[in-house]
Amino acid sequence: MTMIPPHPNPGARHAAAPITTSGWVGRRIRLRAIDPADRRTLVRFDRSSTRGLAQAEGYRHWAAHRAQHPDAVDDFQLAIETRRDQQLVGSMCTSQADEPGVFGYGVGIGPQFRRCGYADDAIVTLLALMFTQRGYRKCQVGIYADNQPSLTLHDKLGFQVEDRSVEPDSLSDGVHELILMGLTAQDFTTRHLPRRD
Repeated sequence: MTMIPPHPNPGARHAAAPITTSGWVGRRIRLRAIDPADRRTLVRFDRSSTRGLAQAEGYRHWAAHRAQHPDAVDDFQLAIETRRDQQLVGSMCTSQADEPGVFGYGVGIGPQFRRCGYADDAIVTLLALMFTQRGYRKCQVGIYADNQPSLTLHDKLGFQVEDRSVEPDSLSDGVHELILMGLTAQDFTTRHLPRRD
């Protein structure tokens, strides 16, 4: 599953304290900092993925942004591991968008771990924390039109299609249709967080 984070805003800085991942636990997964030992597994996931080249492009975009803006508070990359046995199943990266109060993310799950609910749980966990603890008002993700599993998942999570664009594919001399989907904090809260009566 590949999603491209929105173009970062170099001038945007979120006022909240630096992020720690000790409480980033979902139903089935835990989000944590990436260890050096994780990199070999994550590279293997990318290489064995049918979308590996596009996913690598997304990670390069994130890494280039981090290199230019190392002090960006809410731009980070996280490992996704299972709660049950701490097995690494994928990773996520986030970035702040051009518009204040908006962030995006990319997620990649190893091919053998797809369709197990890990991406769904990781996304909901990330959204809950970014909206409730970090104060963002909206999340936007770009998904390639031929990535039907990711489009279906995001539709199920409540994301709405906001825009479509055609982008050149530097790896194949072709083009990709990119679909921009968004979810507001209010819609997320209504749909995913329990009511407190």
